[in-house]
Amino acid sequence: MRSKAKEKTDRPSGMGNIVRRWFHSQGWTPFEFQCEAWDAYLDGKSGLIHAPTGIGKTYAAWFGALMEWMTDGQPNSSMLRPNVAPQIRVLWVTPLRALATDLQAALLQVVRDLELPWSVECRTGDTAASVKNRQKKRLPTALVTTPESLNLLLSYPAAREKFNSLRLVVVDEWHELMGSKRGVMVEVALARLRSWN
Repeated sequence: MRSKAKEKTDRPSGMGNIVRRWFHSQGWTPFEFQCEAWDAYLDGKSGLIHAPTGIGKTYAAWFGALMEWMTDGQPNSSMLRPNVAPQIRVLWVTPLRALATDLQAALLQVVRDLELPWSVECRTGDTAASVKNRQKKRLPTALVTTPESLNLLLSYPAAREKFNSLRLVVVDEWHELMGSKRGVMVEVALARLRSWN
């Protein structure tokens, strides 16, 4: 099974090799569940990543979206996309505002290491007004936010147009939201985004 997962991850023009080289540069080797998550994402599937804390769930969710963008969704293409920051592609919802900055830093480090032109920003109650105003005009490529901030963003008149390039929604720490009003808030937001895209 492991060799099959590796073979599939190499499928998009060696992007799996780029990812493995990044892991190697960190002194790591991708876990099988990470490779399986990347393959599932590239196959258009949704799912739940369940693994112990600190084992790499963030990278399991993050690299599929990066690999998709680097190959423009064309498995046999050897050309990387142009050096232009795309519109929003990843929305990362976290219930813990205190972790948003750390999560942003982890995602941004990969983008910088791979020299991708992605922008990664936070939007929480702590975000500066100037950043929020800029995000009203143009969202970053990846946005880390809380349920409350997401619902506010979705209430703006041009929200549908701003989110029309969205490819991936990650709901982090879902167990923290289940059975709560904040969880219902996320479910309503996801339903709205799915109806738009």
